[in-house]
Amino acid sequence: MSGRDPDRRRALLDAADRVIRREGPEASMASIAAEAGITKPILYRHFGDKSGLYQALANRHVGTVVSLLRSEFDRDRADLRGRARSAITAYLEMIAANLNLYRFLFHRAGAEDSRTHSQMTAIVRSLGEELGVVIATESAVPDPVRAQVLGHAFVGMVQATGDWWLEHPEVDRAEVVEGLVGVIVAAMSAEVPR
Repeated sequence: MSGRDPDRRRALLDAADRVIRREGPEASMASIAAEAGITKPILYRHFGDKSGLYQALANRHVGTVVSLLRSEFDRDRADLRGRARSAITAYLEMIAANLNLYRFLFHRAGAEDSRTHSQMTAIVRSLGEELGVVIATESAVPDPVRAQVLGHAFVGMVQATGDWWLEHPEVDRAEVVEGLVGVIVAAMSAEVPR
């Protein structure tokens, strides 16, 4: 909300992060307020409501993930396989290292709150669009529609596979990464049937 102290807001988000990391996706608003040393009504006053807190947390963390993925994918423009491997590895490392936070944002907050769900969906969609533009611009796939289809498919595939992998820790991350990279490289080099 405008007019609120940004340092206080940041401190409240830090408290929410600590509780979510400790308690998992079922962390309560009461626990977050207690961690911050305030009551739930005061917590909500800073964010408008629970949805406002969810959206503030999403803005804080999803932006970090998107920035990381952009930098990893932009690292070596000449090597598609290396770029895909680098970005996918970074994504899987980040969600595994922040498992409770990831599940809170993508599963709980998105399921409980339609505005947060819409926000998360829009972020994922914009990442797919951005990747589609990169694919078309670099002439890897000259057809802009096919490039967009592939951009969205890759983002969705990596996200869905990451969710699956988090439920199957017995599967080696490198195997998951190489499987995804193989699909991406094959799709990028495949001829489009006419």
